[in-house]
Amino acid sequence: MPTQSPNIHSKLPDVGTTIFTVMSQLAQEQHAVNLGQGFPDFMMSEELVSLVNAAMQKGFNQYVHMNGWPLLRERLAEKVNKLYGNSINPDTQITLTPGGTYAIYTALTTGLQPGDEVSVFEPAYDSYIPAIVINGAKPVLISLRYPDYSIPWDEVRAKINARTRMIMINSPHNPTGAVLREHDIQELQKIVADTNILILSDEVYEHLIFDGIPHLSILRYPDLLARSFVCFSFGKTYHCTGWKLGYCISSPELMKEFRKVHQFNCFSCDSPKQVAIADYIQNEHAYLSLGTFLQQKRDYFRELMTATPFKCIPSHGSYFECYSYGHFTDEADKDLAIRLTKEYGIATIPVSAFYQNGEDNKVLRFCFAKKGDTLEKAVRKLIHLL
Repeated sequence: MPTQSPNIHSKLPDVGTTIFTVMSQLAQEQHAVNLGQGFPDFMMSEELVSLVNAAMQKGFNQYVHMNGWPLLRERLAEKVNKLYGNSINPDTQITLTPGGTYAIYTALTTGLQPGDEVSVFEPAYDSYIPAIVINGAKPVLISLRYPDYSIPWDEVRAKINARTRMIMINSPHNPTGAVLREHDIQELQKIVADTNILILSDEVYEHLIFDGIPHLSILRYPDLLARSFVCFSFGKTYHCTGWKLGYCISSPELMKEFRKVHQFNCFSCDSPKQVAIADYIQNEHAYLSLGTFLQQKRDYFRELMTATPFKCIPSHGSYFECYSYGHFTDEADKDLAIRLTKEYGIATIPVSAFYQNGEDNKVLRFCFAKKGDTLEKAVRKLIHLL
């Protein structure tokens, strides 16, 4: 007799294969230059790789403490104090996680109850909304102002109500490269003052910020940190996205609840990599120089792109820069992205994929965190677009 699988009531009935998976698969099939997915194609630090190997050889291959390797947490606290002038307790405020996305998911699971509302700015990183929905909460969508992708704070204020439990922010922003400025922080402070609203701050690109603009981490503001989960990624900082290692910083009270969820989902993160990073993080130049290094790549890619018909929408951080094309074709952004991959051999991501309603401003996202010859090869293909 044929077997039949039991029916299951999907928690995400509207979610299918993401455009990111589709475009990456298409890029492989077409042997295209992949400027879609956000990962570097250049080598990471040989020193850090050697430190991981050494940690494994020394026997650091078993579980470490659920909260993370103690020395790494201590050095992260020292780093926060140097960069942001805030004293963080490594024992009660920092937890290592298997990546920044995991930290975000755990923070949402910790803070949300069914029926809660979460303010989400679109275009938004694709994991945010499914993670909110899985927890029985409701995403309240607010579109960033096109084309500079600034936050419409009046709209934020108008949509706050008794059910609002959390506001999610992301700076530097994926997919647009927009960054928070001081007036944004001031508006956020005004909105959450004397409320029970939590903040989730996605800062995985904290060191990938350009043009002399300071990164306004929530860690700089004790009043905001008291109600925040702040999420980070070593993968973005050290060019090792496949390692899936990150961390969350919060107040002692919130972190206590975060760890209750964390302990039953991921008991321990990758041990030798934590040991290695605890040593390597003392090399401040490795992360302090990152903004200059990636800005040079952004600038080079931007210069190359002037030979194409695309118009730049300036990025001030992250791996990405967006380019508009509505002045030369009416194609939907998804259609153009697929056509570029199939006909020109270059993969991008349509920015409409970051909106729940598929808002299409005729914009594609390009990842410039690539070797120079990769960027050159990609742009040579685009020059002949018209």
